[in-house]
Amino acid sequence: MPREKRSGTIQSVSIAARFLKVLANAEHELALGEIARRTGTGGSTAHRYLQSLVKEGLAKQDPVSALYDLGPTALSIGIGALKRVDAVEIAAQHMKSLAHQHAISSGVTIWTERGPTLVRWYRSAYFSINPLALGDILPIDNTACGLVFQAFLPEASIEAARQQQPAHFRGTPPDRATLDEVRRLYRAELVSHLLSNVTGQAAPVFDAQREVVCVLTTVTDLGQLQAPEDRDALFHEAILINRSTSGLDLAGSDRP
Repeated sequence: MPREKRSGTIQSVSIAARFLKVLANAEHELALGEIARRTGTGGSTAHRYLQSLVKEGLAKQDPVSALYDLGPTALSIGIGALKRVDAVEIAAQHMKSLAHQHAISSGVTIWTERGPTLVRWYRSAYFSINPLALGDILPIDNTACGLVFQAFLPEASIEAARQQQPAHFRGTPPDRATLDEVRRLYRAELVSHLLSNVTGQAAPVFDAQREVVCVLTTVTDLGQLQAPEDRDALFHEAILINRSTSGLDLAGSDRP
């Protein structure tokens, strides 16, 4: 009789991780019964795992209310993980993949004193007529990534960079309603703003403090965005990237 193949994982570790995820995602401290419900375990099982986590400092229990929360060891692990997060590199990996899978040239921009600056750029094999290159400074008011930076950066930073860009280059400043829309949707799109029938899209990437650290940007022929999966491709990548860099769920934004 053939032996049953082992999974190669330790079940107790997997279950413990489930409890930690519940505590990490909770909006406040939780009672034992609520934790058992959210983890799909019985009360006695939940109690044993939680007491083990408390012993190791991964969880803590309030002596008065008996409610559970993440412990100091879990917080230390989280801080250590945050120190290792490189938002630009994470974003770059996703943008490179995006350029390979769609007729979209894509990249990553950071904010400098001169405005949006291209630090990663991947040309699509299907669409590469645009002249963008690494290190290019992009218009503040006449690009989708410029609008995203304006929506999430302090006005003083925007104005300082605007003064360094010639008026014919930077474009016309957007109105407040436009920036409010970008904040609501976590995305921006401009069509035929630099080249006829060419569209640019952009989406922000945040860090753990909910501050924008870089902006994803794409350029493609408008005719290549006919299918919903093509038009939403950048935003889909932005959702995945922000889950890795900040834990922010852009999927919950008020999308059209």
